[in-house]
Amino acid sequence: MPTQPHGALEDWTNKKWRPMMAWVYIAICAFDFVIAPILWSILQATYKGNVTEAWTPLTLQGAGLFHLAMGAILGVTAWSRGQEKMTMMSGASGRIPERRVERRETIEEVINDRA
Repeated sequence: MPTQPHGALEDWTNKKWRPMMAWVYIAICAFDFVIAPILWSILQATYKGNVTEAWTPLTLQGAGLFHLAMGAILGVTAWSRGQEKMTMMSGASGRIPERRVERRETIEEVINDRA
């Protein structure tokens, strides 16, 4: 059975951790706000005959700090990924090159200048 080199595994985790964090957060929210309340109501209706208690979302306990923390993590990582992509597009200088386009130039002229 061939094994992958350590670099390939590390490369996958470095590239995919941001979308995986988002999917995990979506799954947690779907469970806490959709799936668990439905199952909780079905469970009560089955054993007690009626629904007497509402589901209390687990992630809202502690003043919703979980959602604030996940929002901060996902927001900062999305912003930093955007910065990484802009840096990669600008080349090694780390600065996005500016191109001033005069009003008299047409789009075709600008495209021809770049080609």
